Amino acid sequence: MTATAGAASTAGTPLDPAVFREVLGTFASGITVIAATGADGRPAGLACQSFASLSLDPPLVLLCVGRSSTSWPAVREAGDRFGVSIIAEEQRAVCEALGRRGGEKFAGVPWEPSPGGAVHIRGALATLDTVHEAGDHHLVTARVLALTARDDGSPLLYFRSDYATGAFE
Repeated sequence: MTATAGAASTAGTPLDPAVFREVLGTFASGITVIAATGADGRPAGLACQSFASLSLDPPLVLLCVGRSSTSWPAVREAGDRFGVSIIAEEQRAVCEALGRRGGEKFAGVPWEPSPGGAVHIRGALATLDTVHEAGDHHLVTARVLALTARDDGSPLLYFRSDYATGAFE
């Protein structure tokens, strides 16, 4: 679909939500898993594509979580520390498991606790241990405490409401 001239908002004219979603869907984004270990030792987490680096000094990342998320409260209640795993293209099943609502999301998902107590997805392109430094809103900023990265692999992307992959050299 090509956005029409009438799709752009002018003062006082709302945007068509379907057109807005389609146009913003042309921005390919990587997929992360945000996860923490609860007091019971079990992981809690969610798939998140609204993730970005925010600052080099201090090292901060930013993520946005939908208000309707039922998983974010479990991650938040686990404490201020949580892990971020940048998902590789071969980990689509992990993304689908962590992206669904309810149920045992981590059943069959290979994960491990980090030395700092965060949850990392095995095989991820990169992992970060973070600590939540913002207030109680859903726009989350976090300081990066530790990180790792693979030397190989490509990311799993989300593009035009579907999964995509890309080879980068």
